[in-house]
Amino acid sequence: MMKKLTILSKLTDCGVVAVVRADSKEEAVKISEACVEGGIKGIEVTFTVQGADEVIKELASLYKDNDDVVIGAGTVLDAVTARIAILAGAEFVVSPAFDAETAKLCNLYSVPYMPGCMTITEMKQALEAGVDIVKLFPGNAFGPDFVKSVKAPLPQVNIMPTGGVDLNNVEQWIKNGCVAVGVGGSLVAPAKTGEYEKITEYAKQYVAKVRAARE
Repeated sequence: MMKKLTILSKLTDCGVVAVVRADSKEEAVKISEACVEGGIKGIEVTFTVQGADEVIKELASLYKDNDDVVIGAGTVLDAVTARIAILAGAEFVVSPAFDAETAKLCNLYSVPYMPGCMTITEMKQALEAGVDIVKLFPGNAFGPDFVKSVKAPLPQVNIMPTGGVDLNNVEQWIKNGCVAVGVGGSLVAPAKTGEYEKITEYAKQYVAKVRAARE
């Protein structure tokens, strides 16, 4: 349990998880390094990246002495992929949809599982399966107001929106009760033109805005 709590508190303390999608392993590692440099502590390497498990392995070894950084896996659709990710060194597992078998496997290894949920029914199901943080996905289909509506009947649910989080609305998501946000496209887009220093700059802005929203 302690391991799981430690990981969850690192992710929520920072409040920003970078969703890393890339065209190559090299690009994924560079994006991740740029995000960490900007102060983002949670890195979610999606399994849509070719050789995602190798990227996770490389990052896990790169940051093994950095206690603050947490490397996880994204777009994990089944328990087999979750196991591959965990063996590679993933410390949290994110999925676009709830999967009971994946929840069981992650519980077995004390690894936080964050499934994508859209409805109250899905969130209830995830909570019953021991999920600590629910990924509201796709966030852009709802916007920050939806969080308030969910928290009325389910005040105990920890929500992390992904999709539709940008620098203009990140503070609103946090103010409406989200424990963290997942940021993909709007953060990592400069990688396409090789402008990694821009990613670091954006990362700093996201972290600062989350901090400001909490104050």
